[in-house]
Amino acid sequence: MKEHAAPPAGPLVTGSEVARLAGVTRAAVSNWRRRYDDFPAPAGGGANSPLFALADVQAWLGRQHKGQGVSDEVQLWQVLRGAYGNEIIGGLVDVFCFLGGGEPAPGLTEDAVRLAREAAAGASVAELVGSLTERFTDSVRRAGSDQVTSPRVVRAVCHFVGEVASDTTVFDPACGIGTLLLAVGPERGAKRYGQESDARSAAFAQLRADVTDRTGVTVAIGDSLRDDQWPDLRAGLVVCDPPVGVTDWGREDLLLDSRWELGTPSRAEGELAWLQHAYAHAAPGGRVLMVMPASVAYRKAGRRIRSELVRRGILTQITALPSGTAASHSLPVHLWHLRRPESPDDILSSVRMVDLTASDPEGSLEAGPGQVADVPLISLLDDAVDFTPGSHVRESHRDYAAEYHDLRRELAQQVQGILELLPALEVGGSPSSLDGPTVSVAELARAGFVEYADPEPVSVSDQLDTDYLQGFLRSTANTRRSTSTSGTFRFDGRGARIPQMDISEQRRYGVAFRSLQEFEERMRKVAELSQAAAVLARDGLGNGALIPED
Repeated sequence: MKEHAAPPAGPLVTGSEVARLAGVTRAAVSNWRRRYDDFPAPAGGGANSPLFALADVQAWLGRQHKGQGVSDEVQLWQVLRGAYGNEIIGGLVDVFCFLGGGEPAPGLTEDAVRLAREAAAGASVAELVGSLTERFTDSVRRAGSDQVTSPRVVRAVCHFVGEVASDTTVFDPACGIGTLLLAVGPERGAKRYGQESDARSAAFAQLRADVTDRTGVTVAIGDSLRDDQWPDLRAGLVVCDPPVGVTDWGREDLLLDSRWELGTPSRAEGELAWLQHAYAHAAPGGRVLMVMPASVAYRKAGRRIRSELVRRGILTQITALPSGTAASHSLPVHLWHLRRPESPDDILSSVRMVDLTASDPEGSLEAGPGQVADVPLISLLDDAVDFTPGSHVRESHRDYAAEYHDLRRELAQQVQGILELLPALEVGGSPSSLDGPTVSVAELARAGFVEYADPEPVSVSDQLDTDYLQGFLRSTANTRRSTSTSGTFRFDGRGARIPQMDISEQRRYGVAFRSLQEFEERMRKVAELSQAAAVLARDGLGNGALIPED
């Protein structure tokens, strides 16, 4: 293992930046690090994301004469893109078959055959296949497609899968080009089974395994939900990044299918059909890791199935991955961790919720303080059965006692003196006693007494009191005048009218109107605080965070 170099004086670059500098893929840079003892040692970063001194990298590339022209691998990729276009998977399959010892397919041009031979001569077949595969996944990622599981999702799944015994059977029922199936677990020993509905992708996955000498890998073609090619397979580890948002997954034909142990999914819950299919293939004690959209954790249609996952002790953990983990969108992605109990008594008492949404998608996947909560099963079985980690993590780290104490103190402050805000009012004349001379707001504005502020008009004259003006604007008569046919109240209603009074009388009314305004605002605040305090107290008493005074 190479020692880390001393801190460099110049800039540092990532492995991806080295690849761009040399005009190769990240896989090629990884191969260089393994094959060449004189490749620059990491000068910073971590084990998963090393950084290299730019000057050292440039010197090494110069000595090795790398990055000084367009490589055979790049030329091969360009020729395949030109010949196959959007059917590039077919071109890669034809190249992989040829590199594996087969005859050139009719679609392979002479240039492609020549470049494939030359590229394979300059590197191992496994390295070339890895580089071409990486170019394909990068092109898909840049196009914003979820056709291939993103490298960040793969990294997360591998991290949470952890160590896998060499005799484990691994299964991926929607394996695509084999990204997850070939990534998890040990390189040798494990038996791997996959199924993929797209024949080209299935052939791609199988050839990747064959050409790179990955033994024990078998990929079948077919729709896993409608035509399960492995009905008797029971695996120690099932991983799956299923199709998302597909409503035509075969529900009408599969209503009575035995795989729906937890309930028949609705048309809108295709992801939960895939989850139950994966779980049906888990051996006793076996694990399932599913890549799921965040919405599956709370959608109403999936409540019954989610509740059964909890009641039966199947669900062990939900991990909300950092935003930006998926290739095609920035929405959160969850990992659902399931385990088939080995006996009726083999049931956990809680579900671990891990919220990494605020973490760096390229950083550590270890949860820090405040990102984990072990939620009792009973706490998940409410009306919503919400599996969103963030809400449970925040709730578990909530200081109920401090919040309740602060709410009570603020409520007491708001209530204190609230009655004094109600002005002392005396008996006046008849309801029509103010039917004297009035003036409209429009007239006051033309005379320069009023300006239209947001949202109410205000006085700009020492002959007009603002509180008096706005108080009368809210009177019943003016409310009717200032309400549109759609029912919208306009504070700047031009037709509103106010009584004509001298300024001293205006100010007397203004004090009363201002007190009423403050009283109303204080009462609204008291209502909000009262509701918040009642909800917090009820929740705290219900979950044991609070207890009644002795």
